[in-house]
Amino acid sequence: MSTKSRKEEHLRICMNEDVEGLLKTSGFEDIELLHRALPEMDLKDVDVSTRFLGFDLKAPVMILPMTGGHPASLKINRMLASVAEEMGLVFAVGSLRSAFENSSMVKTYQVRDVAPHVFLVANIGLQQLTKGGPQLAVKAVEMIDADALSIHLNTLQEAVQLEGEPAYSRGLSTISTICRGVDFPVIVKETGAGISGAIAIEIEKAGASAIDVSGAGGTSWSAVEFYRKRNPICLTFWDWGIPTAVCTAEVSRRVKIPVISSGGIRSGIDAAKAIALGASLVGLALPVLRASKRGERAVKRYLQRFIQELRVAMFLTGARKLEELRKGKIIVMGRTREWLEALGVRWGKG
Repeated sequence: MSTKSRKEEHLRICMNEDVEGLLKTSGFEDIELLHRALPEMDLKDVDVSTRFLGFDLKAPVMILPMTGGHPASLKINRMLASVAEEMGLVFAVGSLRSAFENSSMVKTYQVRDVAPHVFLVANIGLQQLTKGGPQLAVKAVEMIDADALSIHLNTLQEAVQLEGEPAYSRGLSTISTICRGVDFPVIVKETGAGISGAIAIEIEKAGASAIDVSGAGGTSWSAVEFYRKRNPICLTFWDWGIPTAVCTAEVSRRVKIPVISSGGIRSGIDAAKAIALGASLVGLALPVLRASKRGERAVKRYLQRFIQELRVAMFLTGARKLEELRKGKIIVMGRTREWLEALGVRWGKG
């Protein structure tokens, strides 16, 4: 099956099937922000703007890689990029692999005419970069006039996908080669199974500019692959991975580069918790993709509500700016606390 056909199947399944974690959650239900009855500020004083990899953003939100590589993706990509431009967010396209295999698919990723100022992120898999090296990385960025490159790690999906390529023996050296060989920021991201602190340290040493932990509890790509081929092994690994809250807390403490928290973040309160745990940005995929079925206005409404929820959560904790939220007191309970203690992470602060 061609990459183009798989992209269409992935898009259809994510739009219409239950592909989120079954038993394992993102862990944010175990995180509590301390309510401040006297915040000594007004809601209008809350400022959610931030700076990320040299770009000024109106809110700490990244629309994650989802679409591209199939004609149906063109409309979605342009819609989401246009909204990101208007709202001052980061926008990342889906894997450019399809465009490298079929040049007619390049246009499904190109959004600069509708989003001339957006912080645009190209995206390609580690396996492709192992073969293509820095030249492929540069071409991926130039192909869509992007500002940065996201290298995605999808070991789980490749392992359970019948057509998968679970070849990662030169993974770290490839990341290092790419980071040394390009002059734009490189983000290394997981795809729903999480990144541990130990791996994050290695990724930082390799030269990455940022890490997207993309933990378990949101979209499961083992679930997506189950709906494609009904491969029973996909059921076994449906909930595989490190919960997002755990990844976010641990990785934020292990590295100095910016951390993007994604994987099951579904509300502005989740976003506030992720930022309180140390994240610089939060990433959204499935809820934005599904909102796009109802059109651009629905996407805007969802994101506006999400950002307003973040602002209200900050107001209720007395945080005027994101940095104050990161320094505030958090309470960690339940399984997430157990995870962090097992990993040697000090789970309380403030």
